[in-house]
Amino acid sequence: MTTLVTGATGNTGRHVVRELARRGERVRALTRNPAAAARLFPPEVEVVAGTHTAPETLGAALDGVSRLHVTVTAGLAEVGPELVRRAVAAGVRRITVVWGGAVGPVERAVADSGVEWTRLEPQEFMSNTLTWVDAVRGEGVVREPYDFPSALVHEADIGAVAAVALLDGGHAGRAYNLTGPQSLTPRERLAILARALGRDLAFVPITHRQAVDRLTARGVSRDDAEYVVGWYSASDAASRTVVDTVERVTGRPALTFDQWVDEHAERFREPAVTNPSTPGR
Repeated sequence: MTTLVTGATGNTGRHVVRELARRGERVRALTRNPAAAARLFPPEVEVVAGTHTAPETLGAALDGVSRLHVTVTAGLAEVGPELVRRAVAAGVRRITVVWGGAVGPVERAVADSGVEWTRLEPQEFMSNTLTWVDAVRGEGVVREPYDFPSALVHEADIGAVAAVALLDGGHAGRAYNLTGPQSLTPRERLAILARALGRDLAFVPITHRQAVDRLTARGVSRDDAEYVVGWYSASDAASRTVVDTVERVTGRPALTFDQWVDEHAERFREPAVTNPSTPGR
């Protein structure tokens, strides 16, 4: 059986592809940039060009696919239900979906699809720390408006849980809240990063408005910028409470932020990098 992974080179999609390939499964990776994907994945992964935000173009990509992984991203809310309909019509019988931070049209379409589904509800991604790369390289100063704790989750753990839900039984109809093993404030994350880099780094508070303006200067719409910064300002119990879902589903402990930093430390040292303009959760 073949699994189609949409957004295959994204923060979470790439880990789903790698985990499925590691388990010897047939994987079809959907991406706008096949050349980049070919460098990321082992040769047995089938890379196809396309995007899940244009479901009418995915006939060939869905051919022979029995399992589907979808990450809810900007632009998918309107067309996502059509993607789900086409996937089910093509023969998909199991779907995992990484939510967009709330249960919206795509998540509801998956739940109403009539096939087995599992919704993954990660809290903040550890990869959001990559938005600090330029600041760390330049001044060694990170400026953020809020310093609330967050139970960040490693993207590889999201991929591992998705792979289990796609391949193994017992996960249909479940919504899995996913966190890492610690709840850390930005100051605490910066201290861990500083130790790994062997240099002093400073945390400087800024205002909510300054944070929004910083995102809009990068090309993010004001509504999206307000949503992102507002998420940090309205820290709730779910976003800061550690749960053991990753370990219960995968059989191993969730990866720590220290491990994430060890994997990505060089990106905070190298002179050139392209950073994500909008953080995930």
